[in-house]
Amino acid sequence: MIPRYQRILFWILASASLLMALVLLRGCEQAREKLTRPRNETPLAAPVATASESVQLAMPDDADGSITLVQRDIALPSESTARARALLTLLIAEYSYKNSTHPVESGPAVDDVFLLDLPLHPPTATGSAPTDSSGSTLPENDFTAAPHAAGGQLAVINLHGTFADHHPSGIEPETLTIESIIGTLYVNFPRIEQVRFLVDGHPRETLSGHADLMRTYPVLNTATRPVQESH
Repeated sequence: MIPRYQRILFWILASASLLMALVLLRGCEQAREKLTRPRNETPLAAPVATASESVQLAMPDDADGSITLVQRDIALPSESTARARALLTLLIAEYSYKNSTHPVESGPAVDDVFLLDLPLHPPTATGSAPTDSSGSTLPENDFTAAPHAAGGQLAVINLHGTFADHHPSGIEPETLTIESIIGTLYVNFPRIEQVRFLVDGHPRETLSGHADLMRTYPVLNTATRPVQESH
């Protein structure tokens, strides 16, 4: 018959072995998650020597096709074009976060944002470029759509080619991205009335095969849900 102290020692060793196996299994799962987690290649924003402020982002949800306004605290540049670019960079970066409701691969997304005063002046002669209200020459694209009202602005958003090329294809995810950008501009830039998109500095027919990038979009409230506080 096995002595009582040997039985106790056996069960202690068996319990210790099981505990070590569970710890090793958990460590392997964490290591595998780190190796398989998508690398965040979104460029880091340059430091901004200003106080943080509360802004709103129009975040899309692929599950139900909704857009929800969420609050974020961030330091932004005071100059309008740099401010718009930083805000849209933050918005698109959140698409790549873990548990994102609108997953998009991380990486550089917004190369430039140009804000042009409306109304735009059409070309004055064949072959000449249009100008804005200050007389500055505009890019060689047709941005001469009539404005909603004098004093507004047209935002020209130059997207990075890799963002467009790797964006999930489909009418709903592409439309949600466009509406998310428009909604974010609407709540943060009251002067912006219209948006046009470029990709790598040139017109492109669609974002990723579906959403039209050749048209001028009116800037309006695209949110379908109320503001959610940031955690």
